Amino acid sequence: MENIAAISTPPGRGGVAIVRISGDDPLKIVGKMFEPTAGKPPEHGYMRAGRIVCDGFSDFGYVVYFKAPRSFTGEDVVEIHCHGGEQIALGVLKKAVSLGARFAEAGEFSRRAFLNGKLTLSSAEGMIDMINAQSGALLRAGSMQYFGKLNSEVAALQARLKDVLAELAVNIDYPEEDADGLDFGKISRDICSLSDECARLAGTYGTGRKIKSGVSVAICGAPNVGKSSLLNAIVGYDRAIVSSKAGTTRDVVEEAREIDGVLFRFYDTAGIRERAGEIESAGIDRAKTAAKSADIVLSVTDDGVYCAPETSGEVIKVFNKCDKTAPSGEYDVKISALTGEGMDGLFAALKSKGVGELASDKAYILEERHYCALRRAADSLSDAAASIDGGATPELIYIDLKEAWTQFGEITGETASEEIINTVFAKFCVGK
Repeated sequence: MENIAAISTPPGRGGVAIVRISGDDPLKIVGKMFEPTAGKPPEHGYMRAGRIVCDGFSDFGYVVYFKAPRSFTGEDVVEIHCHGGEQIALGVLKKAVSLGARFAEAGEFSRRAFLNGKLTLSSAEGMIDMINAQSGALLRAGSMQYFGKLNSEVAALQARLKDVLAELAVNIDYPEEDADGLDFGKISRDICSLSDECARLAGTYGTGRKIKSGVSVAICGAPNVGKSSLLNAIVGYDRAIVSSKAGTTRDVVEEAREIDGVLFRFYDTAGIRERAGEIESAGIDRAKTAAKSADIVLSVTDDGVYCAPETSGEVIKVFNKCDKTAPSGEYDVKISALTGEGMDGLFAALKSKGVGELASDKAYILEERHYCALRRAADSLSDAAASIDGGATPELIYIDLKEAWTQFGEITGETASEEIINTVFAKFCVGK
């Protein structure tokens, strides 16, 4: 493979910048621009200090060599550690390119790692989730995926399905030698077991989606019940304008906060009432839209009367201003947005309704494409079971089961199309 090079550290000033080169012979390039202090050439796994000679300047830094296949990409890799200035790193990169490397494309190092068997496709997606994580929950879930938890579970399903396919294939290819014939009852039980496990794994996507994108929370209620004050109390600063005048909030105000490791996205909405002007009515319509698509609606009251709009999500009834008024009517949590009383109870309710108790060692489906592949696999398994019940030939049953096997392979990368692979690695930055 041709040598590719890129800056692997973020732009800007810092202590160290890293230029990475991977390919057939990155040592040849580095040998023309690096003068080791002790005279020792780069050696696998060792960091060598020396002078980095570029066009128009030199720097003092280090070179680390990783010999194939014991590297991230599975190829020979050399990392040049220089001082962390944008022009320094850029100058080192340009020198490497002038000596025979080419500029790497986005995600090309990781793509080569996948093509060389160093990464599965789902592990690569877990890695990008870790890099982009805005919450501890996504960092943990992405880490589990990166280190192969999801891949091992899906690969186990593939292996079990492969056994069933092999049994069918023998009967199809050599029917005269298969004296005992097929045990369709056993095959049906195996398919049902696989289908149940597939459904269980796909069922984690509801939580996985919230881990990745955040739990959406619409704060709704009548005017002046303290919705904006509640948003400010949640995020810890004055994000929304608070006024005693009804109808102050016209547009949806958005802010995010991490609660117990989970990202929550809060939407402060206009107060809902019957009589309102044209602009305020538009704000109320937006409040209703936000509530309809929210994972959770905080229905806020200060008198026991709730007026939250329709929603398909969970509802938490919040009695606000408990420092001034004794709570009345039904409520799930009583708080004072002004004094902070009851906020811990509100956060606990949000976590419970949002994602529940997260398991630290569980594989959660984070990607929509994984969920869709599992659903397609489940459909194919159902078709195969129906074919058995209907007395179909082994050939027809085999076709449905092979399709399920292919869908599992789209997750691990074993049967993923070039389009899927390109889409996955396009999410990476240059240098990774």
